[in-house]
Amino acid sequence: MTTLEHIKVKDIISESLKTGMSYQNYRLLVNDLVEKGSTTGNEKTEELANYTMLNDRRMKRWDKTIKISETIKNKLSGFKGNMTWLLITESWCGDAAHVVPVIHKMAELSENIDLKLVLRDENEALMDQFLTNGGRAIAKLIMIDNASGEVIHTFGPRPSEATQLVNDYKAKHGKLTPEFKEDLQVWYNKDKGQNIINDIMSLLNI
Repeated sequence: MTTLEHIKVKDIISESLKTGMSYQNYRLLVNDLVEKGSTTGNEKTEELANYTMLNDRRMKRWDKTIKISETIKNKLSGFKGNMTWLLITESWCGDAAHVVPVIHKMAELSENIDLKLVLRDENEALMDQFLTNGGRAIAKLIMIDNASGEVIHTFGPRPSEATQLVNDYKAKHGKLTPEFKEDLQVWYNKDKGQNIINDIMSLLNI
């Protein structure tokens, strides 16, 4: 990356952070959209509105049930860094509904981590700096060092085990089927966010 490109990415991140919302405000937004039968994003289809309704239920469940071990709680509470976590999401995204609440729970445990959420379709310039295999896949977490403004790590759209499941299935079948997507939801429910937690702890190196 050239110096000019580097500066451009920093500027894009800075602009997106200005519109970032708290997790609580994101949840209020999604609740409001469910009541209106709508969704975030550029496309306002009935199908995506139904996904938003389903994901609102998922997030409510995870908000109540996510468990983080005492060991990891202590490591996060003692984290000495100073970071902003910028998380790109949309209400209709199934993976995001599982990933976002876990990231929120982790950020909550450290006074040195500030979590901000932005919507993908309202931040295309940002999203296009953090593509996955050329695609605008979400949820995408960007870990920014507050002192330097540098991006330290990224995570997403899925935890490592789910990514492996997806890659293996695509290699064998060419594309993801509705049946596989249902199986992936089952995997998320069984894993209970632990793979996400472990992946992010590895990135933080604490």
